[in-house]
Amino acid sequence: MSEVRPTEPAATAVPETVARLTDGEWHRLHPASPLLKGGIALIAILGVVIANLRERLIALFLPHYGEGGDPVDYIVNNGYLLQALLVIGGLLVLFIAGFYVSWRMHSFRITDEVVEVRSGILFRTNRKARLDRIQGINVVRPFIARLFGAAKLEISQAGHDANVQLSYLASGATDDLRREILRRASGTRAREAAVSGTAPVQGVLDRRVDEFLAPELDPREAPPESVVNIHLGRLVGSIIFSGSTVFALLLIAGAIVWISTTGEYYALIFVLPSIIGFGSYYVRRFTRSLRYTIAGTPDGVRVGFGLLSTSNETLPPGRIHSVEVSQPLLWRPAGWWQIRVNRASRTSNRGAENQANTTILPVGNRADVTKVLELMLPDFVGPEAVAFIESGLVSKGDDGFTNSPKRAAWLRPFSWKRNGFRIVPGSLVLRKGAVWRRLIIVPQPRLQSVAVSQGPLLRLLRLAAVQLHTVAGPIRAELGAIDQDAALVFFSEVAQVAVRAGHSDTSHRWRAGEEPA
Repeated sequence: MSEVRPTEPAATAVPETVARLTDGEWHRLHPASPLLKGGIALIAILGVVIANLRERLIALFLPHYGEGGDPVDYIVNNGYLLQALLVIGGLLVLFIAGFYVSWRMHSFRITDEVVEVRSGILFRTNRKARLDRIQGINVVRPFIARLFGAAKLEISQAGHDANVQLSYLASGATDDLRREILRRASGTRAREAAVSGTAPVQGVLDRRVDEFLAPELDPREAPPESVVNIHLGRLVGSIIFSGSTVFALLLIAGAIVWISTTGEYYALIFVLPSIIGFGSYYVRRFTRSLRYTIAGTPDGVRVGFGLLSTSNETLPPGRIHSVEVSQPLLWRPAGWWQIRVNRASRTSNRGAENQANTTILPVGNRADVTKVLELMLPDFVGPEAVAFIESGLVSKGDDGFTNSPKRAAWLRPFSWKRNGFRIVPGSLVLRKGAVWRRLIIVPQPRLQSVAVSQGPLLRLLRLAAVQLHTVAGPIRAELGAIDQDAALVFFSEVAQVAVRAGHSDTSHRWRAGEEPA
């Protein structure tokens, strides 16, 4: 298989808008930001309250208004029109003034070291994101925000509630702004910004139409050979052959049996809401995954999805702490796999399966898995890596892994032949599972510690368990029921390679040695 690596983009001029936003001075967000961040919801809530309390509000301000009749006719006939208009105008002025002050007090600046945001009217807050600690940059375009030509840029950092959000910016500038922030974070030497020429002037309607019709991934972002898309039939099949579908079918079958045996329809009270919930889950997952793409860029792996509301995030090199390739039993006949990761940060936007953006590949075949692993783990590039991935996913015998001994069959009757570990250049690999196959890969520089444990039963069988500690996430890099002597050797070797990898790691400045574009 040919090597897949993102190509360096040609030198491009920095757009004038981006050059202005990254000059180190304080700037304000999109004028519609207060409305998009809560103003629309506030107006809707006020509308519901007023509609439900209509008669009481009228009686409060118009005590002589009797039951029945139209309040507008009453106001006009009794000469209250001017007062009513003044009240409505005053409320509008208060709303507009509040939105304006909120917008004026919310500003940001981008320097060569940090992205800083300050906000608040009565209680001021100040948040900073160091560029060398960025874990990813997510660009989210909710449907309503897209109508206003706005998008949210979220800078993910390690730690709880450590992210910095720019909500909202002009949609046309967010991708270029993300590219410039990542360029500075990568360690590329500073260069004088080359301001591009004036772009053709377009009308507001034309710009909105172009943004809605634009492809999810700009062809200039990544070479076509590095892009992985989810096949539509595979997406539908993965939804049908899922644990949620099995549970829904069991629920329906249970309700049918109950109704047929008892003649009572009370079970529908519990079943119908569940069916509606499953239906909304399927619709949400399907619409969010319709334009799902994974691509390699010079600044990391880019994951995008969404149809009406879109989201795309770039994960710089070195920000993925562990990778898990898994295959549920129902997917095995079709040869489908899923890839999840552990990250040091969490974005506020939910993924295609409503997860915290830890699923990189919701469903794909073995070729897709190989390509995505090559993008995330460059050490896995080449024919040897492809053979290693193939054997790690499906092999059952001696193929370079140190597997559990035969006596481990007492604890792992089906999977002891697949239960093993291996040290490869740049990564540590654990393989386990016969019914639910799993391949866990931990990059050596991201390892925090390693542990070997042995309980009474493992000690009796001369077995041990090992665990590789990384950041918290859905993946637990642990392996049980392996030979105790092999576990001790693995412990010693892992400690040595992890220290060497940590000293030589330069992923926090992944393009530091390059010439400026």
